[in-house]
Amino acid sequence: MKIALGCDEAAYELKLIIKKHIIEAGHEVEDFGTHDAQPVLYPNIAFAVAQEVAKGTFERGLLFCGTGIGMAISANKVSGIRAAQCHDTYSAERASRSNDAQIITIGARVVGPELAKAIVDKFLASTFDGGKSQPKVDLITAFEEKN
Repeated sequence: MKIALGCDEAAYELKLIIKKHIIEAGHEVEDFGTHDAQPVLYPNIAFAVAQEVAKGTFERGLLFCGTGIGMAISANKVSGIRAAQCHDTYSAERASRSNDAQIITIGARVVGPELAKAIVDKFLASTFDGGKSQPKVDLITAFEEKN
Protein backbone atom coordinates (compact mmCIF):
# COMPACT_ATOMS: atom_id res chain seq x y z
CA MET A 1 0.00 0.00 0.00
CA LYS A 2 1.21 3.55 -0.75
CA ILE A 3 1.03 5.69 2.39
CA ALA A 4 1.66 9.40 2.91
CA LEU A 5 2.65 10.54 6.36
CA GLY A 6 3.44 13.75 8.13
CA CYS A 7 3.79 15.31 11.53
CA ASP A 8 4.58 18.42 13.49
CA GLU A 9 7.49 18.80 15.89
CA ALA A 10 5.51 17.39 18.84
CA ALA A 11 5.12 14.06 17.03
CA TYR A 12 8.42 13.86 15.17
CA GLU A 13 9.77 10.93 17.19
CA LEU A 14 6.50 8.98 16.95
CA LYS A 15 6.40 9.51 13.19
CA LEU A 16 9.88 8.03 12.84
CA ILE A 17 8.83 4.96 14.82
CA ILE A 18 5.67 4.47 12.74
CA LYS A 19 7.50 5.12 9.48
CA LYS A 20 9.99 2.34 10.27
CA HIS A 21 7.16 0.05 11.38
CA ILE A 22 5.11 0.41 8.21
CA ILE A 23 8.13 0.13 5.91
CA GLU A 24 9.05 -3.11 7.68
CA ALA A 25 5.46 -4.28 7.06
CA GLY A 26 6.07 -3.85 3.33
CA HIS A 27 4.31 -0.55 2.66
CA GLU A 28 5.61 2.18 0.38
CA VAL A 29 5.93 5.44 2.29
CA GLU A 30 6.44 9.09 1.44
CA ASP A 31 7.29 11.38 4.33
CA PHE A 32 5.92 14.92 3.96
CA GLY A 33 7.73 16.17 7.07
CA THR A 34 8.52 17.66 9.35
CA HIS A 35 12.05 16.31 9.17
CA ASP A 36 13.31 17.51 12.56
CA ALA A 37 12.01 18.67 15.92
CA GLN A 38 11.91 22.39 15.05
CA PRO A 39 8.52 24.17 15.28
CA VAL A 40 6.46 24.01 12.11
CA LEU A 41 3.02 25.15 10.95
CA TYR A 42 1.35 21.73 10.91
CA PRO A 43 -1.61 22.71 8.68
CA ASN A 44 0.77 22.95 5.71
CA ILE A 45 1.86 19.35 6.25
CA ALA A 46 -1.71 18.14 6.74
CA PHE A 47 -2.82 19.94 3.57
CA ALA A 48 0.02 18.42 1.53
CA VAL A 49 -0.70 14.86 2.71
CA ALA A 50 -4.47 15.24 2.31
CA GLN A 51 -4.18 16.73 -1.19
CA GLU A 52 -2.04 13.82 -2.37
CA VAL A 53 -4.42 11.28 -0.83
CA ALA A 54 -7.41 13.07 -2.40
CA LYS A 55 -5.70 12.93 -5.82
CA GLY A 56 -5.20 9.20 -5.42
CA THR A 57 -1.42 9.35 -5.37
CA PHE A 58 -1.56 7.52 -2.04
CA GLU A 59 -4.11 5.02 -0.75
CA ARG A 60 -3.93 6.17 2.85
CA GLY A 61 -2.49 8.94 4.99
CA LEU A 62 -1.17 9.05 8.54
CA LEU A 63 -0.78 12.35 10.37
CA PHE A 64 0.69 12.95 13.82
CA CYS A 65 0.71 15.96 16.12
CA GLY A 66 0.52 16.50 19.88
CA THR A 67 -3.15 15.56 20.19
CA GLY A 68 -4.19 14.52 16.68
CA ILE A 69 -6.84 17.23 16.72
CA GLY A 70 -5.14 19.95 14.68
CA MET A 71 -4.04 17.55 11.97
CA ALA A 72 -7.58 16.11 11.69
CA ILE A 73 -9.16 19.55 11.43
CA SER A 74 -6.62 20.63 8.80
CA ALA A 75 -6.81 17.47 6.68
CA ASN A 76 -10.61 17.61 6.66
CA LYS A 77 -10.45 21.01 4.95
CA VAL A 78 -9.23 19.27 1.78
CA SER A 79 -12.13 18.38 -0.50
CA GLY A 80 -12.80 14.67 -0.68
CA ILE A 81 -10.93 13.79 2.49
CA ARG A 82 -12.33 12.05 5.53
CA ALA A 83 -9.75 12.17 8.32
CA ALA A 84 -10.43 10.68 11.74
CA GLN A 85 -8.60 11.25 14.98
CA CYS A 86 -7.92 7.83 16.54
CA HIS A 87 -6.57 6.90 19.94
CA ASP A 88 -7.58 3.24 19.99
CA THR A 89 -7.75 0.32 17.57
CA TYR A 90 -11.55 0.17 17.51
CA SER A 91 -11.81 3.78 16.32
CA ALA A 92 -9.14 3.16 13.69
CA GLU A 93 -11.02 0.16 12.34
CA ARG A 94 -14.38 1.95 12.34
CA ALA A 95 -12.85 5.04 10.69
CA SER A 96 -12.16 2.89 7.67
CA ARG A 97 -14.95 0.31 7.76
CA SER A 98 -17.85 2.65 8.63
CA ASN A 99 -16.69 6.06 7.44
CA ASP A 100 -14.36 5.30 4.53
CA ALA A 101 -11.68 7.51 6.12
CA GLN A 102 -8.53 7.69 4.06
CA ILE A 103 -6.48 9.40 6.78
CA ILE A 104 -6.15 8.91 10.51
CA THR A 105 -4.48 11.24 12.95
CA ILE A 106 -2.80 10.25 16.19
CA GLY A 107 -1.70 12.39 19.13
CA ALA A 108 1.86 11.69 20.24
CA ARG A 109 1.14 13.23 23.64
CA VAL A 110 -1.86 10.93 24.06
CA VAL A 111 -0.79 7.60 22.53
CA GLY A 112 2.43 5.68 23.14
CA PRO A 113 4.46 4.05 20.37
CA GLU A 114 3.21 0.48 20.80
CA LEU A 115 -0.44 1.50 20.82
CA ALA A 116 0.21 3.79 17.84
CA LYS A 117 1.62 0.82 15.91
CA ALA A 118 -1.49 -1.23 16.72
CA ILE A 119 -3.78 1.64 15.69
CA VAL A 120 -1.97 2.06 12.37
CA ASP A 121 -1.97 -1.69 11.72
CA LYS A 122 -5.72 -1.92 12.34
CA PHE A 123 -6.43 1.07 10.09
CA LEU A 124 -4.29 -0.23 7.25
CA ALA A 125 -5.87 -3.69 7.47
CA SER A 126 -9.44 -2.35 7.35
CA THR A 127 -11.51 -1.50 4.31
CA PHE A 128 -14.83 0.28 3.84
CA ASP A 129 -17.79 -2.07 4.30
CA GLY A 130 -20.32 0.06 2.43
CA GLY A 131 -23.63 -1.47 3.47
CA LYS A 132 -25.67 0.66 5.85
CA SER A 133 -22.80 3.16 6.08
CA GLN A 134 -22.78 3.84 2.33
CA PRO A 135 -25.75 6.28 2.35
CA LYS A 136 -24.09 8.25 5.17
CA VAL A 137 -20.79 8.56 3.32
CA ASP A 138 -22.68 9.45 0.14
CA LEU A 139 -24.54 12.21 2.00
CA ILE A 140 -21.28 13.64 3.35
CA THR A 141 -19.77 13.55 -0.15
CA ALA A 142 -22.84 15.17 -1.75
CA PHE A 143 -22.89 17.94 0.84
CA GLU A 144 -19.22 18.63 0.33
CA GLU A 145 -19.62 18.79 -3.45
CA LYS A 146 -22.46 21.35 -3.13
CA ASN A 147 -20.55 23.61 -0.76
